[in-house]
Amino acid sequence: MTPPGGNRIVVVGSCNMDLVVRVPRLPLPGETLAGTDFKCLPGGKGANQAVAAARLGGQVSLVGFVGTDACGDELCAGFAADGIDVSHVHLRADVPTGVANITVSNDGLNSIVLAAGANGALEPRHIERAEALIAEAVVLLCQLEVPLQTVGAAIEIAARYGTLVVLNPAPAAPLEKRLLDNVDFLVPNESEAGLLTGMTIGDLDCARRAGAALLAQGPRQVLLTLGARGVWMAVADGTQHFPAPKVEAADSTAAGDTFIGGFAAGIAAGGDLRSAILVGQRAAALSVMRFGAQASIPYRKEVDEFAWS
Repeated sequence: MTPPGGNRIVVVGSCNMDLVVRVPRLPLPGETLAGTDFKCLPGGKGANQAVAAARLGGQVSLVGFVGTDACGDELCAGFAADGIDVSHVHLRADVPTGVANITVSNDGLNSIVLAAGANGALEPRHIERAEALIAEAVVLLCQLEVPLQTVGAAIEIAARYGTLVVLNPAPAAPLEKRLLDNVDFLVPNESEAGLLTGMTIGDLDCARRAGAALLAQGPRQVLLTLGARGVWMAVADGTQHFPAPKVEAADSTAAGDTFIGGFAAGIAAGGDLRSAILVGQRAAALSVMRFGAQASIPYRKEVDEFAWS
C-alpha cells in the first residue's frame, strides 16, 4: 500500500555540472597524465539522487540552487525532462553553478574535486519556505554538499511531521548526535563510515562492527554501501549482507547516488526494507556499466528487466 501523500520524495541537495575526463589510472600527487573522452555532464549528489528517485518511480521535488548560467540552464532542463518539481530550485546570478572535476580511470575508479558555487547559497530560510512540501512527503533525502546547518533544518522539519529521513553523509563530515537521532536511514559508503567511526572497513566483519558503531550514534537503521561487495544492513534487531550483482564496471561515478535514489523510491512507494535495497542495488549495477553521472542512471523498466547474477 502506498503511504499517505503518495510517494513524494523531497531531495535537499546539490546541483553540479560534472567535468569528466577518462585516464588510464588515477594520477599520483604531482603527476600529469594524458586523458581522453572529456565531457560536461549533469551531476551533483542532490541532483543525481533526485534523478535516480524520479526515474525509479518516485514523485520528486528538489530543493537547491543553481547559477543563472548555461550549466544551470542545462541542469534545470534535465530535471524537467525527468518530471522533477523544481519550484524550490533557486537561481543565483552572482555565483556560478557548482562544478565537480571528475577523473575516471579505465578500471572504473574515480577521483572528485568539488567547487560548491551556488550550492553554498542554500540556507535554512530556503528550507523553511519548503516546510509544507517536506511535511507532505513520505521521504526526505539529504546529503552534505550543501551547508550542514541547512541539512539540519530540513531534518528537523521532517522529524516534526513524521517524514522519513534518508541521510547520505557525503562528503564525509563529523555529525552531531542530535542530528543523527532524527535520521531513519543513514547510508554511508566505506570511507564515510570510516570517518564517522574511526574504523577501516576492510572486510564484512569490519562492516558489521562499523554498522553497530553507527547505530549507536543515533540513526534508526544503517545501510553501509560496500561497492562491489554489496550492502551491509544494520538495524536494531539484526544485520544482513546483500551481495552486489556481478557486472563489468566502466565508471563508478554516481553508483552510490543511484542506489540511494532507488532505495528512497522503493521506501516511498511502500516497499519493505529488503525490496527497496534490491531496487537500489539493481539500479546501481546498471549505472556502473555506463559513463557519467545522471547519464548512467537507469529507468525503472530497465531495473525490472535486469537479470540478477
